[in-house]
Amino acid sequence: MSKSTLFVQLFAGLVLIATGVHASCPIELSPASVVVKYGDPVLVNCSTPEIQFEGIGWEASQGGTGFEFVNHLPWTVERLTQWTVSPFCFFSSNSSNQCSKELDLIIYTFPETVTISGDPSSEMEEEKEYKFTCHIPNVAPVQNLTVRWYKGDTIIQTDTFDNPAKRPVDQTSDLKFTPTRQDNNALLRCEAYMDLSPDGPQLNISTQEYNITVVYGPDILCPTTDILEEQTLEEICMVTGNPTPHVRWLKDGEPVNPTVPLTRDNAGIYTLEARGLSTVQKTIPVLVLYGPELTCPLTYTAVEYSPHNLTCTDKGFPKPETLWFKDGEEVVLPQKLTRSDAGQYFVTTSNLLSSVNVTVDITVLYPPSPIVELEDSEVHVGSSVWLKCSSMGNPRPKYSWNYYQAANVVETDEDGVSRLLIHNATVYNMGSYTCEAWNDIGNVTKTVHVNVKGAKLECPIRITPDTMVMQYKSKTQNATCTPTSDSFANVNKIFWQDLQGKRTDSTVWFADTHKDWNESPVCYANFQGIGTCHKTLNFILYKTPDSVTIYHLDNSSSVVENRELQLQCDIINVAPAQNLRIHWYRGNETLKSGSVQMTRCWTDNDTNCDISMIRSPVNVSSTISITLNRNHSGADFRCEAQLDLGPGGPEPSPNMMSSPLNITVFYKPTINTTKLPKTIPVFRGYPEELVCEADGHPPPRIQWLYSSDKAPHELEGKLIVSEAGLYNCTATNDVDSTVHVVVVILKEDYLPLIAGFVAVTVVAISIVFLFIYSIYYKNTKMRRYSLKNPKLSTHHGNVAHNGWDLPLPMTKLS
Repeated sequence: MSKSTLFVQLFAGLVLIATGVHASCPIELSPASVVVKYGDPVLVNCSTPEIQFEGIGWEASQGGTGFEFVNHLPWTVERLTQWTVSPFCFFSSNSSNQCSKELDLIIYTFPETVTISGDPSSEMEEEKEYKFTCHIPNVAPVQNLTVRWYKGDTIIQTDTFDNPAKRPVDQTSDLKFTPTRQDNNALLRCEAYMDLSPDGPQLNISTQEYNITVVYGPDILCPTTDILEEQTLEEICMVTGNPTPHVRWLKDGEPVNPTVPLTRDNAGIYTLEARGLSTVQKTIPVLVLYGPELTCPLTYTAVEYSPHNLTCTDKGFPKPETLWFKDGEEVVLPQKLTRSDAGQYFVTTSNLLSSVNVTVDITVLYPPSPIVELEDSEVHVGSSVWLKCSSMGNPRPKYSWNYYQAANVVETDEDGVSRLLIHNATVYNMGSYTCEAWNDIGNVTKTVHVNVKGAKLECPIRITPDTMVMQYKSKTQNATCTPTSDSFANVNKIFWQDLQGKRTDSTVWFADTHKDWNESPVCYANFQGIGTCHKTLNFILYKTPDSVTIYHLDNSSSVVENRELQLQCDIINVAPAQNLRIHWYRGNETLKSGSVQMTRCWTDNDTNCDISMIRSPVNVSSTISITLNRNHSGADFRCEAQLDLGPGGPEPSPNMMSSPLNITVFYKPTINTTKLPKTIPVFRGYPEELVCEADGHPPPRIQWLYSSDKAPHELEGKLIVSEAGLYNCTATNDVDSTVHVVVVILKEDYLPLIAGFVAVTVVAISIVFLFIYSIYYKNTKMRRYSLKNPKLSTHHGNVAHNGWDLPLPMTKLS
């Protein structure tokens, strides 16, 4: 077949394809569709069942065969490298009819790697939008490509493409991603997927996983601010955030340890500060809850009808409620208890957390009731009689009897009752009998009379005067002892007796004011029916001191400030010492009453004799220890001896004052730092005077110490300095010394330089001003006129000079 004939046939085949004749074309392609990877070989067989035909052929830009007289013809390419190849098989019958079938061919290429890129480099902020791009290079056909975005194993976005291009392209897929805190540490990736089925493979490849770090917060969540005791602040609030927040708890501006268990005392307003991506503070009122605590006395004793102070202290938060129960019923404890309120109480207190209880036993005390069963009695001598005393009280009353004691009287107490039995009554049993029932709350008495003839219970005598206070070597006085008027007829005898047993058969006792220091005279009387009884005269013989002397125990008239000063007051030859009172004075100020210490007894120089027992003259001393300050210097100290002799003594009480003792207080120097500060600036060329003054006693000596290379001028504690350095002022007296260091700083005086600069500036300004003024004056006030080349005014013919229109009449010359 010639080439021209083949060309005609090919052209006819194309016409048939274009006009759709191929729809009934008797050829078969095997396979009918092919998916081949770019650069791979391909083989497709074209065959026809027809017998009468002219031939078949393949038309393709790569691998075309031309027209051949065969009933099957393969299209084969060893390496398919053309993207736009569209192979088709054409058929020509004997009747010159042609048809063709196009091969369904897909050429693909798929990348070996895909990559992902995004805005953040490491961290992403919560709720902020970020863009990620998935890069799929050199992929075809792109319309078969699907890009899937994964967060973990979950698909979050799928992209497909409508691009019909057959050639490879670099395709991208964008993901707009807004992270939440739940996305922290999630893995983000994109997957390129190509589905070429049913004739081709299913291809996919993923990028490397992109680790997401989401920063957020800090967020503070406090479900409740109530916390149980022993819990910690960490348990109140939950703080979240990325990066992990640094948490700090503050109370009253001071940091606290949130891991320490809280107690009830830790309740209050706290500030929680969390620092992470940002800093957040939250004020938290913390309430510490704890169960009730009940403190009650296990036993309580109250006095009947008196206000009681029985309280049970309850603690807890929330505030607990306290209830009292007695015999199973709720009661309210009255303010004043009676004996019917005694018993056992059950006290309970509770709040939302728990409850506690305690048992309290209350005892009510009340005084004895009026005495019963005790009545007046009458008994004959030699007979017997019972006296019964009974009373009720809590505690059970005790009993005591008051009567003329006698051997024939017996007391017995049994079962809360006291009995008194008088056996063989005598005259001495006659009189009053008083029974007293008593306990810690009160007492009650009842007196009855037992009539026994001839009984006397009190010694019926009288001493006049009953108290005698006499001065040593004063005029002699006497005391008289006489019976009372109703017993005068029954007295047998009256006499006086001293402590040594010396008896004076007289009703009159005379005092010897020269020697009766230890006398305590007793008057005895003997009466019918009673016998002998007596009374004692209260007698005091006193002597004022011979002298009262005050002196310093160190035998010095001076003392150092703030050191203890001991003064002693000697009272010579005074009696009785137990009535002696010693008073100390500083100026007119009373210091205190000093303790009395005996130094010598009158007779035997026994310094160990008991001052409370001896009544004869002795030497006594009193010491006082005080601490003085400089304000007390020159004060006069005195001591005073006073005899307090009681109601029977002279008024005013005898006293003697010592001569004043003047005390000088020495104290260390104190430098006046008001006039002499620690740092003093000195301007160069202007010496400064340093004044060092000090207060002290004795008056201090002032001395300046400074470096030998300095040359200041010193005069009477004043130092004139002009150089920088350290200057020590030392104040010294007999007590101590004090040093004050002055730092002198040398400074430059810039005032003359500033004044010179201002003067130069003023002169320069003046010169400039004069220069400007001279120019102005020449051009305005002292104009120079020239008629050379005058300019006539166009208005009135005057000459204009130098731009000025002068009102000078000028005539234009022709």
